[in-house]
Amino acid sequence: MAVFSSTIRTDSPSFQENRQDMLALIDKLNELNKRAPEKSESRKPTFDKRGQLTPRARLARLLDPGMPFLQIGNIAGYMVDTKKEEKSIAGSTIFSGIGFISGVRCVIVVDDSGIQAGAMTEAGGYRLRRAEEIALKQKMPFIHLVESAGGDLLNYTVEGFLIGGSLFANLARLSKAGIPVISVLHGSSTAGGAYMPGLSDYVIAVKGRGKAFLAGPPLLKAATGEIATDEELGGAEMHATISGLAEYLVDDDAEAMIVAREVVDRLGWNESAPSLPSQSYEEPLYDPDEIAGVVPIDYRKPYEAREVIARIVDGSDFTDFKPGYGVSTVCVQASVYGQKCAIVANNGPIDPDGATKTAQFLQLMDQAGTPVVFLQNTTGYLVGKQYEQAGMIKHGSKMIQAVTNISVPRITFMIGASFGAGNYGMCGRGYDPDFVYSWPNAMTGVMGGDQAATVMSIVAKGQAAARGVPVDEEALKNQEAYLKHVFDSQAGAFYTSGHMLDDGMIDPRDTRRTLGLLLATVREGWSRDVRENSFGIARM
Repeated sequence: MAVFSSTIRTDSPSFQENRQDMLALIDKLNELNKRAPEKSESRKPTFDKRGQLTPRARLARLLDPGMPFLQIGNIAGYMVDTKKEEKSIAGSTIFSGIGFISGVRCVIVVDDSGIQAGAMTEAGGYRLRRAEEIALKQKMPFIHLVESAGGDLLNYTVEGFLIGGSLFANLARLSKAGIPVISVLHGSSTAGGAYMPGLSDYVIAVKGRGKAFLAGPPLLKAATGEIATDEELGGAEMHATISGLAEYLVDDDAEAMIVAREVVDRLGWNESAPSLPSQSYEEPLYDPDEIAGVVPIDYRKPYEAREVIARIVDGSDFTDFKPGYGVSTVCVQASVYGQKCAIVANNGPIDPDGATKTAQFLQLMDQAGTPVVFLQNTTGYLVGKQYEQAGMIKHGSKMIQAVTNISVPRITFMIGASFGAGNYGMCGRGYDPDFVYSWPNAMTGVMGGDQAATVMSIVAKGQAAARGVPVDEEALKNQEAYLKHVFDSQAGAFYTSGHMLDDGMIDPRDTRRTLGLLLATVREGWSRDVRENSFGIARM
């Protein structure tokens, strides 16, 4: 046993200050998480009038009661579609996540037709696309509850149209990989959206409400002059009896969820992955709730990363790898809910020894088949004559090679600073970790705004001296203010998560639970056998 002994005093002024600051950010996160559900549920009378369930009521009936549901991209779109903060809806017109249906771990996407009739926005497209990618990599059935007005034509861009094709290509890839794709047609699925059920392996259509057509009656009349009704063109009964698009015809949303659960159950999906024996575990000795007071929201204030780890892992028990070498980089082995994992964390910038230690540690974990978790809080690799001569480039590159090329699952949490190449060495988004989740205090960028402004001022002064002209101090001050704004305004977690640079934002106190679910997810995906085919299941 290597149980960590905490030195944190929960009654200290610094702990209380940290906690107050973090809870304020968590309150903002919770407020943003409420916006989409409240806006969507305000349309409940309309759904009731149609005899429909609201999108979230559909999901509630689909999921196994009492089981966890981890959202994917919950802050996506925040401050993207509008610059008016109070009107920005985090999550946009789709919600998605990982949940359990009939005991099967699945990826579920729900069109939120209570917001903009479920029209596909940039952020909604990201949530759908990322959900498809996760289902493909982690080998989970993909379930889509469909009711969408189609593309967001008011904000049309040709880039969005072209990238949107990947949403359909991903469905084809899923089917080819042997991963079931199930669509429930609750309402309209028009134009390109018709290919959502068209590229599904199973389609459940709701009588009288579900519709799928390449051209609705108005477009059909405008394009060809033909006049036809919704039902004739793409009604659920027509697709179940004439076109053959729908396998199952149901009377209402509630029955659709019952049938969807039955379809998932009939897959026998859990039989294709070895069931590992459940491991006994102890809860951390230190309450995960204390994380809110352990971590300062100002990344310039140092703290001991092991204090965070001790509040995440089983029994606060971990084995520290080379603790006396490369001391600002922490590498440990531990378990979370009985699942073995390795953790790499930061106690500051990464020096040559820390990079070397991490590179070796990652290779050892790859050899052992142990998933690696990265807790990012670093201002980057150390610079200066001493570190350059010590081989910082060479050793940092070894770390980046190892991070990139290990074959075991990788999970990244952005828990503080993430600047410069430190983001890369600690498995940032560009390194395709299996999952990336952020804390609300995280800061990300090539460097801080102050540093960027100072660097460019030094450059400007050097250029002026080389030309033999005086420095324009006023222009320099304006440039510094501009650069500071540009860098700092994009660094915060609400910006990066809103701009879809992670898989979502979580309350730091939920890190243990989130990590436990993610470790189980990647373990299943890594060990599951799937029955691939040549082209995907063709509709007949």
